[in-house]
Amino acid sequence: MARADGVAEQNTVGVIGLGAMGLPIAGHLTRSRLAVTVHDTDATRSEAAAEHGCDVATDAAGVGARSAVTLVLVPTDDDVRAVCLDVLDRAPGSTLVICSSVHPATIREIAAASAERPGHGGVLDAALTGGVRAAEDGRVNLLVGGESAALARVRPALDPWCASVHHLGGLGAGQIAKSANNLVHWAQICAIEEALDLARSHGLSVPAVRAALFDAPTDSRTLRELERMRLTWWAKDLASVERLGHEIGRPMPVADMCRARMPSITVGSLAELLVWEPTDDPTPEIRDSTP
Repeated sequence: MARADGVAEQNTVGVIGLGAMGLPIAGHLTRSRLAVTVHDTDATRSEAAAEHGCDVATDAAGVGARSAVTLVLVPTDDDVRAVCLDVLDRAPGSTLVICSSVHPATIREIAAASAERPGHGGVLDAALTGGVRAAEDGRVNLLVGGESAALARVRPALDPWCASVHHLGGLGAGQIAKSANNLVHWAQICAIEEALDLARSHGLSVPAVRAALFDAPTDSRTLRELERMRLTWWAKDLASVERLGHEIGRPMPVADMCRARMPSITVGSLAELLVWEPTDDPTPEIRDSTP
């Protein structure tokens, strides 16, 4: 909805990209009594959002024209450029909140284009952590880069689906922090899989060892939810880490290790590992190696 001067009302929010994260976020926004306009190239996703009470626009610019705040949740840097420039060219007054995982340079590129438009609403990068389950539960941890005043202005569009919002610096800071998060995440998966496979190879019950690790300093959300991990974005995430390291001339040996290990770690292999129980006495034979 827009006022007579063409500026969208402050209680209007747009969502571009209705994938596994965008669709539940749109639902949380409508349940918070905000007016939500959405767009996705997949008509069935738009129809699902409409069932939640969202209005559907025919393109990205149509979302921006009706929204004081536009959340962007599309897959790639090229997708982000395309939809953001469409909004900026035809509805520059909407504040763009880029929630996609992209390179910081892409965020700055969009911000520079925004600054050239009269009446621009500004740009924030707001990387999501917590995954699909956090989006479904309205418990996303948001990592934000950009001006604090812009963040304060868009908070009503974030609070319905975020458990925490961290302002980490200027534009691009959210994306850098997301890469740091991703490096820890994939390194944990590699370490946990290797540790539990070591226990299995010595005849121990993997569920028993895992339960014991819950009570140890090794406890983590990744350890507890390993069977729920989709393992879908590791290549893109690690490529982003590598690029950031290259830009400052820093080797990234942990990222290199993860890149080598992740192709052999699959949803199926983890499922098999996590339920493994020994068929005999789980205590391995201990041999005296003294000469």
